[in-house]
Amino acid sequence: VLSHLKESFTHTPSFDMSPSMQNMLIRLMLAQAQECAFEKMVLPGIRNQYFSLLKVAQEATKVSDVYNLINQSITQAPIKEHVPPAWFYTVQVKLQHYRALAHYFVAVAMLDHQLNSKDDVDQQEMLLSQLYDAMPDGLAPLSILRSKEERKRVGKAHLRKAVMGHEEAVRVQSLCRSLRKIEILQEILRVSHKRSLNKYAEHEQEDDFDMMAAPNIIAKSDQKIEIVKPEFSKVKVVDFFHDLGPISVFSAKQKWTAPRKICLMPGDQDQGFTLEGESAVQVTSLDPASHAARSGLRDGDIIVSVAGRDCKWNSVTELIKMLKEMPENGLDIQVISPQGLETVQLPKCATYSGGLPKTYSLTCLTLDDVQSRKGKKVVKKLSFLNWGSKNTKKMASTVSLPSAVESTPQQVSESTAHFPDALDGSSLY
Repeated sequence: VLSHLKESFTHTPSFDMSPSMQNMLIRLMLAQAQECAFEKMVLPGIRNQYFSLLKVAQEATKVSDVYNLINQSITQAPIKEHVPPAWFYTVQVKLQHYRALAHYFVAVAMLDHQLNSKDDVDQQEMLLSQLYDAMPDGLAPLSILRSKEERKRVGKAHLRKAVMGHEEAVRVQSLCRSLRKIEILQEILRVSHKRSLNKYAEHEQEDDFDMMAAPNIIAKSDQKIEIVKPEFSKVKVVDFFHDLGPISVFSAKQKWTAPRKICLMPGDQDQGFTLEGESAVQVTSLDPASHAARSGLRDGDIIVSVAGRDCKWNSVTELIKMLKEMPENGLDIQVISPQGLETVQLPKCATYSGGLPKTYSLTCLTLDDVQSRKGKKVVKKLSFLNWGSKNTKKMASTVSLPSAVESTPQQVSESTAHFPDALDGSSLY
């Protein structure tokens, strides 16, 4: 999971999600997995045999090495500033503890087991040569196996290093307040330290001044630890964001207005608009003279609910079926519009002809014109109606509505309304 997060989130909001921090956490999880594999292997018990002891020693060295890598990365800035102190001390304790265990098991293999005629000499020699990166004091593996004194020297050297490692683990554990409260950890470190001391006391001599340095043990593990990529398709979870709607429409990149209610009334004809899209149905081809348009519906609106039922995920077919089941008293729907699309008050154009007054509600400005001319200077007209009398015989007056939005700013001169001399009741607007 941590590896998936590192590969998926490139622009992290905090250092906790940064690649360097994620790499450290991934190594820490792998180290704990390696430790669990080792503890599982030794849980039934360790057979007191030469091959088994050396194998366990190399497994313990592997655990110590992976914690050593964690210790190198966790002590570097700025990771050290974002890691709890208990983590830092725990890594060091485990590093020293498992390294000391490895030296203890090698010491037991050298001190408690002697080469006899029934043993496979070649196999023991090969295993001993693969145990060290460099043989102690330049000795040959076969000479160590056949010489009781050399085996004792090498075993005591490993015991001294084991005791020193356990003492360092106890010291580091005592520096952390959180670790001092863990009694089981104190007991494990104490028992391991005492066991190494007792083993060293069995072979200690007063006149023994030989201080051979124990060689480093090569880590080797038969436990395969690897990262398993999560298969999200096999895990069924509840999507907490499902109620928000399709992410392609209802995301932070899209800005919508608050839902508003539109009342649709039944009729013999259609409602005056069409529906498009799948999962977040959109209103298109709206008839300006329809009842829906007069109720406030606009082109580009998204229908989010019908009769109080959420329909953000409904298809066009499902939504049309819901609208066809409209009751006689009408149907309430909720729609949202893209932010920035302001309501435009459409002006009226009135004409007078033949002495019969007629008033028509005409669309003089379309929403597209408003969007294309948005931000341009608006020139205010002083006169609302321009009355002119060009033909006195017909006694007809023409009323024209000037455009409220000009394509380019221009200087407009003041004009006064001119009224004809003869006005009757039919010429009044």
